Amino acid sequence: MTESVYDMLRRRGYSRRDFLKMCTIMAATLGLQASFAPQIARALETKPRIPVIYLSLQECTCCAESFIRTAHPLLADLLFNLISLDYMETLQAAAGFQAEEAKRKTMTEYKDNYLVVVEGSIPLKDDGVYCTIGGRTAQEILVEAARDSIAVIAFGSCATNTCVQGAYPNPTGAAAVKEIVANKPVIDVPGCPPIAEVISGAMVHYLTFGELPELTRLGRPKAFYSHRIHDNCNRRAFFDAGLFVEQFDDDGAKQGWCLYKVGCKGPTTYNACAITQWNNGVSYPIKSGHPCIGCSEPDFYDNMPIYARLAHVPGTAKPFVADKIGAALTGMTLAGVAVHAGATAVVHRHHKPAAENDKEGDNA
Repeated sequence: MTESVYDMLRRRGYSRRDFLKMCTIMAATLGLQASFAPQIARALETKPRIPVIYLSLQECTCCAESFIRTAHPLLADLLFNLISLDYMETLQAAAGFQAEEAKRKTMTEYKDNYLVVVEGSIPLKDDGVYCTIGGRTAQEILVEAARDSIAVIAFGSCATNTCVQGAYPNPTGAAAVKEIVANKPVIDVPGCPPIAEVISGAMVHYLTFGELPELTRLGRPKAFYSHRIHDNCNRRAFFDAGLFVEQFDDDGAKQGWCLYKVGCKGPTTYNACAITQWNNGVSYPIKSGHPCIGCSEPDFYDNMPIYARLAHVPGTAKPFVADKIGAALTGMTLAGVAVHAGATAVVHRHHKPAAENDKEGDNA
């Protein structure tokens, strides 16, 4: 893997224009200005692909399903042109001893020069018997893979906050990746499932700048987790206007009104769902008609029920009461109609023809 990414792309028939277009798309995915595209191009012209070991631990594979649907870049470009995915049980053709040998080879030959991606939580109760691979516990496997890596990307809510496995009473003793890996940087990419472009962006950022992306105080890539879903929601105008869905089959639901009253956690959830969306920007839960459940936030599974309304909406100037705002806006509308009617009458009287005004004077 000493060949640069650009040389390898040229060998596969990519034109210079295709290459620069890909670099521009990557800059946008990373939340960077277009002026960074030449810097990304220079990095890809001089650096080889990054070896990646992808571990599937205590999970349901929805994160892997999201990963293979990345659109910027496409999975084929990511796997064959930007990274070298040396181990991933879901996608690799090899199995058993052959697969494990491929992983060991990467850890040995590319010591301190490979990334580890982890999907799933790590069970610690009863000596970790709830998730074993080849007779070894998830904890053993993770510690070994992380030891000589550049960094570890915890991909999905199971890996970042233990998700459903860690919900009360946490019968398997599920732990998050950052509770296990102490000697290497851990990048949290929460979501159930997470957005595929986030992990692609984190990998490309390291390949380009030789360092990990800027993280939030919770250890998440800032480019994707610095804004609330509520801030960019396609239903935000209805929230501001006091137009809320009361039940999923009412007229408001049919007209796409705000889902706050039926439990939407968008006002307290930090993620790029409303901007990046899924399946090449087709949709995301709120746009499809279901309230956000806050899956990227810590302990979200214990903060249920899903359809319970938030008691408070952060970021509002004064206490927000959804039941009152609609009535207030209705009152303002009626007042506005009355003022408009009065003003219209005055204008009409002022513009009456002179003959008609004289007639009214005679009658008086």
